[in-house]
Amino acid sequence: MLFQPLFSIVEILKNMFALKSKNIISGNKTLNGFVVIKQGKIENVFEGEWTGGEIPVTDVGESFIIPGVIDPHVHINEPGRTDWEGFDTATRAAAAGGVTTVVDMPLNSTPVTTSVQHFEAKLNAAKNHVHVNVGFWGGVVPGNELQLDELLKSGVMGLKAFMTHSGIDDFPDSGEKELRNALHVLKQHNKPLLVHCELDMVHSGVQLLKDNPDSYAAYLKSRPNSWEDNAVKRMMDLCRETEARVHVVHLSSIGTLPLIEKIRKDELPFTVETAQHYLFFNAEKIPDGGTEYKCAPPIRTKANNEALWVALQEGLIDFVASDHSPAPPEMKELATGNFNLAWGGIAGLQFALSALWTKAAERKIPMHDVVKWLCANPAKFLKLDGVKGKIANGYDADLVVFNPDEKFVVKEKDILHRHKATPYLGRELKGVIKQTYVGGEKIFDSGSFIHLNRGNLILQP
Repeated sequence: MLFQPLFSIVEILKNMFALKSKNIISGNKTLNGFVVIKQGKIENVFEGEWTGGEIPVTDVGESFIIPGVIDPHVHINEPGRTDWEGFDTATRAAAAGGVTTVVDMPLNSTPVTTSVQHFEAKLNAAKNHVHVNVGFWGGVVPGNELQLDELLKSGVMGLKAFMTHSGIDDFPDSGEKELRNALHVLKQHNKPLLVHCELDMVHSGVQLLKDNPDSYAAYLKSRPNSWEDNAVKRMMDLCRETEARVHVVHLSSIGTLPLIEKIRKDELPFTVETAQHYLFFNAEKIPDGGTEYKCAPPIRTKANNEALWVALQEGLIDFVASDHSPAPPEMKELATGNFNLAWGGIAGLQFALSALWTKAAERKIPMHDVVKWLCANPAKFLKLDGVKGKIANGYDADLVVFNPDEKFVVKEKDILHRHKATPYLGRELKGVIKQTYVGGEKIFDSGSFIHLNRGNLILQP
């Protein structure tokens, strides 16, 4: 694995320093002690009194020190659609939200990341514009079969495919032929195929939405659970056939859970993520015309989403990722409330940690579990475990100082995404990011940026 530095190595050779807290989340333990940082790495983690000599120590009191959040599902959209979002704005929002590593999806940029040439365009757009660490997914589309091996060798962390229309015509959906071929190539590289699992078919709900375009209930019926359940089953069949790594993104339907339980018992390389918005919101509370909530698959009923929480706690769902997918406000049809025409994507990267913690705390779920779902398990999935996702000796000092009890209301002036359209606007969230460290350097402190362009591009040839 290569970490491509975007700034002089001299700038990161900082003197040793330490963070002190009564609540250091290290694995399954909460430590009252110190995290010692040297040259971008965690030198030591220990409880008790300081006996390490004369080095700077920052005491954060009872605020938690947790690993930086790792979000493997972010649509940054650059190059080509920087007016939707870009590396600068997305990674600023990430840093302010305690997210220290993101992995960029191969769409909705122009060109889409489906060849080495297109990937190089992506890398050039990212240089000197990333404030946290950024990795990349490549894409599977009909016709790029011969590009996949070289694309994987060039450093992408795996490949993404759609089983339904992606929303943009230059990233068409893949059929069983393309998916099977991609899995055979990916198996040689031991990298995953990420799949948007919906198999669409014409049914009464589609016409219902056309007749009632501002109705959320109609939108929900237009993309039923069966679309998702059938697609997940098909991917399970391909996983059994090829024994290659398959990953279901943004799971929303609980109809898939018995199938997931069975394939886990068979010890096949099948993993699953869900998203914060499926755990935070529910269909019963979404107003008609509330197109800021539109995503695909849709946010489902409260009973469905409560079952996702149970599956997450039981380990059937591996981790939580934001699926940050912004678009200009006019594309969200905020003025018309037309779910039929609105872009399907939710902007939530900046609130990934606080939103999940808000609902986890209501359920008396400990911070250790939230760290597992946002840090340790994503790191394992990305093969960054041993480097990121945990506070332990030798790990990268990507850290967040987090006050779990302080609350804040999401206000438009504080949103750092390029556009302010988000269903979290006006919501009270629990948990405030006080400081964010990337590679041992404090980049965000008390609402202000201390340093910019401190992120690395993560390449996995």
